[in-house]
Amino acid sequence: MAFARRIGDPESLYFVTFATVQWVDVFTRSTYVDIVLDSLRYCQKEKGLRIHAWCIMSNHVHLLITTKLGHHPSDFLRDFKKFTSKKIITSIEDKTLPESRRNWMLWLFRTAGQDNSKNQIYQFWQQENHPVEIFSNKFMDQKLAYIHDNPVKAGLVDDPWEYRYSSARDYMKNQRGLLDIEFL
Repeated sequence: MAFARRIGDPESLYFVTFATVQWVDVFTRSTYVDIVLDSLRYCQKEKGLRIHAWCIMSNHVHLLITTKLGHHPSDFLRDFKKFTSKKIITSIEDKTLPESRRNWMLWLFRTAGQDNSKNQIYQFWQQENHPVEIFSNKFMDQKLAYIHDNPVKAGLVDDPWEYRYSSARDYMKNQRGLLDIEFL
C-alpha cells in the first residue's frame, strides 16, 4: 500500500519531485517551461522559497529546497502546483499558440481531473510531491548528483552543465543559470 509522504520539519532541506499526470511530456516546449521558471522566481521573491538545486525534465521537476523562517514548504508546493497547472492548461488551450498535441493533452488532463474529486475540470500535476528530508551531507550529495545527472541519463546531453533547465551549470561551471540558487 502506498503512503503519502509529508513535510514534517519546515526548516529542513527537502528533495522534492513532482510529475505531470500520465507522465505527459509537456516541458518539451519552452512556453510551458517558462511558466514553471517564472512561478519559481515569484515564489523565491514572495513566498520564502529557497532553491538549492533544480532540474526541469520533459514531464517532471526535481528541487532541493528550504523555505525562509515563517514559510512552510507544503504551502509553496500547494500554491505553486495550483498556479502552474492553471496557467499551463490555459496556455495549452490557447489556439493562438502552436501545440500539435492540444486535444490529446487536454483530454488526458480532463480525464485525470474527473477521476479526482479535488479538481474542478483538469488535473495537471500528479497529487504526490515525494518530499524526502535530507538527513546527511552524503545523502544531500547523492540527491544533488541525481538532479544534475537526470538529463545525462535521459540521453539529452553528454554533460550535466550542458542542460539548460538545471542548476548544474551553477555548480559545475560557475556560470549563472536560469534561476537564482543558494549553494549548499
